[in-house]
Amino acid sequence: MKTITEKNKVTMQRIFSGIQPSGNLHLGNYLGAIKQWEQLQYEYESIFCIVDLHAITVPQDPIELRKKTLEVAKIYLAAGVNPDKATLFVQSQVKEHTELAWILNTMARLGDLEKMTQFKDKSAKSEKETVGVGLFDYPVLMAADILLYDTALVPVGQDQIQHIELARTLAKRFNARFGETFTVPQGKLSDEGALIMGLDDPTKKMSKSAASEYNYISLTDEAEMVRKKIKKAVTDSGSEIVYSDDKPALKNLINIYTLLSGKTKEEIAKLYQGKGYGDFKNDLAEVIANFLAPFQARLKNISDDEALAILHSGAEKIRPLAQKKMQAVKERMGILF
Repeated sequence: MKTITEKNKVTMQRIFSGIQPSGNLHLGNYLGAIKQWEQLQYEYESIFCIVDLHAITVPQDPIELRKKTLEVAKIYLAAGVNPDKATLFVQSQVKEHTELAWILNTMARLGDLEKMTQFKDKSAKSEKETVGVGLFDYPVLMAADILLYDTALVPVGQDQIQHIELARTLAKRFNARFGETFTVPQGKLSDEGALIMGLDDPTKKMSKSAASEYNYISLTDEAEMVRKKIKKAVTDSGSEIVYSDDKPALKNLINIYTLLSGKTKEEIAKLYQGKGYGDFKNDLAEVIANFLAPFQARLKNISDDEALAILHSGAEKIRPLAQKKMQAVKERMGILF
């Protein structure tokens, strides 16, 4: 007879999500993804990955890549991802990710990938002949990440929905040809945190690869740097503190304020009636600094060895699930194993 815990585990839906170990993780990464993971790990069977194979679709310094991979793992842990509740591992340590990606490449079509807006954006500044195939094929590897674990829900921002649609298309295409093999995933959008915009340009999302450090608040920024960046953050015309689509820069700053403070947008607008951008920005900087201080204290207390041990344990835990799925894929396709 199954225990209550076992029954709950059977019925719990599975989620998968990951972040690249490149650039500086920032408030947009935290509010759009990691903050939700801390909550979701208690509601879903959660798999959180450091997608280093995605990172190398553009050139990476080897020493920096290793350093950033451990840093991201420690950030996950400091933000509240619990290795007793969620599985945390590095993508490249489970070889089935690339194995399934190649098989899905035989299901994908050139037209599927050519219409991907993120590829168009990232390759816009380069000549077509110089754009890497890995960057072009990135969404197929992402589909493999998701489909390998029969993921039901994928927590994503609006900018990733197109990639989830490709994963759904490839799952359906494979299932139609070889029989039911993959779960068809759904994207799970969060609220305003799903797309935190740049401090220097509210029309583009906050980016860890931005040319200017004034685009983002890094999770490792010290208080004085936070104050400096918020002070320089662009604002809209006028001086009234209101939450409105007509004021995209201010709307973005209010979103950050409310997500970190717990105050509603209406409470924030009321709090700054008769006050200007200076008062608002000063207080926002302190809200951010007060959030980052205990987070950074937890981060410093996690050693590289501790993070590495957790990553290795997570890979060992998840590998049998990946192997089982690849065995089923090969069997249906007629590939010897």
